[in-house]
Parts: sequence; structure tokens; C-alpha cells
Amino acid sequence: MTEAVLPGAGEQILLAGLGNPGPQYAGNRHNVGFMVLDELAGRVGGKFKAHKSGAEVLEGRLAGQRVVLAKPRSYMNLSGGPVVGVARFYKIPPAGVVVVHDELDVDFGALKMKLGGGDNGHNGLRSITKSLGTKDYYRVRFGVGRPPGRQDPADFVLKDFSTVERKELAFEIDRCADAVEALISTGLAAAQNTFHAG
Repeated sequence: MTEAVLPGAGEQILLAGLGNPGPQYAGNRHNVGFMVLDELAGRVGGKFKAHKSGAEVLEGRLAGQRVVLAKPRSYMNLSGGPVVGVARFYKIPPAGVVVVHDELDVDFGALKMKLGGGDNGHNGLRSITKSLGTKDYYRVRFGVGRPPGRQDPADFVLKDFSTVERKELAFEIDRCADAVEALISTGLAAAQNTFHAG
């Protein structure tokens, strides 16, 4: 059995993608975490199943690691309960939790990865931090950019990607999935060196 590269992660790693449930939200910027998890599920080779934690869950192997993929079935601002429910069920400590989410302060198409830090106004992260009782979990931040003009950021993230962005979206989701694989197979520093734009 290969030891997880993430320090203190234990035997399994939880990959949680954030979004809002329901078809009306499916294409929203806020749902890019779900989109990346769907790509990763295809790579694992399985289908999500409902779990008593309140998330859709898929177990498998990715990049040589045992992983649990999870998409909360709650709304974004209540993501913490289902994510922590899955982590507890599989006995995964916060150091083994990786959250994939949209990020306003990162340009569209750019990726940033980090361990810990604030929630930067992201309600999903705020909920997870509160439920986990710590900020010390990994974040893979998919840039959606800032809204144009005076548009409210809360409205912006609940809109679909623009026509121009949609032309690049599949490529960027694929690249973000590659970054998640790199994070769990080579560790944070190496993944940052590969995927963070200079």
C-alpha cells in the first residue's frame, strides 16, 4: 500500500467538490467544483452513489492513492455538514481533505492550491472550516475571475460561464483534475510548481 503523499492524511484522501444541487445550478461558476469531481469520477471509473452523510460519494483509486470523492447534496453554504460526515465515516483527518471550489480572486483558467488560510468570503469554505473545526485542509481553487462592472459577486457566481469561457471550460476542468491528481501523488509544493501560473 502506498503511503499518502499529503502529510498526516492517513490511508485515504477525501476529494470534495463544492456546488449547489439541482439542474438549474449545474452550469454556474459556483458549481465548478462539481464539474471537476465529475471529471475525476470518470478517471476513477465509477458512479456517484447517495451516502448517509448527505453527499454523493464514490470510492476508488486515483494517482496511486485510495480516494473518496464527494459532492455535498446540500446547498453551498451548508457544505460543511456533508463533507465532515464523509470524512468521519471514512476516518479521514482534516489533513487528508482536499476541497475543489470556485475562486473570485483568481483569473478564469488559473489554478491555485494551498493548505489552510481564510475562506475569502466563500460560504462553502466557511461552512467546512466551521464544521471541521480547523482551517488546515487543502484547497484547489479554480479561478472564475471578478464580475464585470458593478455586478454583485454573489450574482456573478450563480450565473453560467460566458460563451467565451465555455470554449475553454472543458480544457480547464481537465487541467484542474490533473492538478488534483498531482497534489495527491507528488504533494503540494511539486503540484504548485507545475500548475501555478508565474
